[in-house]
Formats: sequence, C-alpha cells, structure tokens
Amino acid sequence: MIPAVADTSILWRRIDRPGHEYASLAGDESGWLLAGVALFEHEKVACRLDYSIGCDRSWCTTAARVSGWVGKRNIDITIAADRGRSWTLNGIECPEARGCLDIDLNFSPSTNLLPIRRLALAAGQRSEIRAAWLRFPGFTLEPLDQTYTRVGERTYRYESAGGKFVAEIQVNELGLPMSYGNIWVSE
Repeated sequence: MIPAVADTSILWRRIDRPGHEYASLAGDESGWLLAGVALFEHEKVACRLDYSIGCDRSWCTTAARVSGWVGKRNIDITIAADRGRSWTLNGIECPEARGCLDIDLNFSPSTNLLPIRRLALAAGQRSEIRAAWLRFPGFTLEPLDQTYTRVGERTYRYESAGGKFVAEIQVNELGLPMSYGNIWVSE
C-alpha cells in the first residue's frame, strides 16, 4: 500500500545523456499538483521544459501546461481534459485521446506517478491503460497504450507500444520514480 502524499520533491539525473529534472508534488482537498522543470540535451541542443499537471483526488489528469524551449524554439502548451475525458491541446480538440485518464510527458519520468497512484496495484497485479501522450520533440498529443505490472513492493514493469519499450521503475514510498530504466535515476 502506497501511503498518502505529503508535499514532497525529487531530483533526477539523466543516465543516457546530459540532463536533470526537478519535480514537486502537493495535494489538498481539491486534488494534486505535480510540477517540475527538465533540463537536458536533445540532438546537441539545450532544452528547458517547465511543466505543471493538475489531477483530481482520484489522480485523473484535469490539466497540464508545458513551457520553455528546445534550442531556439519556444514551447507554450496548454492541455485540458474535461469530465467526459475529452482532451484539448492549445484549445484544439484531440479526439484520438478521448477516454484517457492520464497525461504522459514523453520527456519526464514524473508522470508515471499518476497511473501508479491511481491504479494502486497489489504485488503481482497488472493493468493496461491508454494515456494521453505528449510526444517530444513534436509536442503532439496522441494515445499511447501502456501496461503497468507491480512486480515487487516498490518495483513496476512498464511497457508501451505493444512491448516495444520496456522499463523497470523503482518508486519511493509515495510512488515517485526513483529510477526509470536506463534513462533516469534520483539524486
């Protein structure tokens, strides 16, 4: 059982390329706020992406914002999900993401927290979900089929794209990833 969340923060380091990410998590009676900043290199250009994600009390994403830059390209994205689980990207409807409960920021390990908390899997349990995936570096919003299997007290097996991508995720007592495959590790 993952305990209730108190305000907390975490710092990750990229393993596969230069980069770091900081994230904080806070909650109140209305829901959760996951916010952070990712600084990393992509194709020999520096990237800075600030994000904030709002979730209701059951950990379903209600809104997200990503801003910053990739090289000289400015990024300013607003995502919203209504109660009927329709999604918009900068005010434009994304019908292919309809029904998704979670946002997945392609550049960050932080958003794995959302389905891990929402699903509350027991050891040995597995769940298939479809997330609204904000792809990097194109910043399109599309559905991504994912599978989470809780293989230990604080260990999950994550699969996406029909098993084409697989990563072991080690989490802390709150469900925040401490390591994510061979890409991220907490400092």
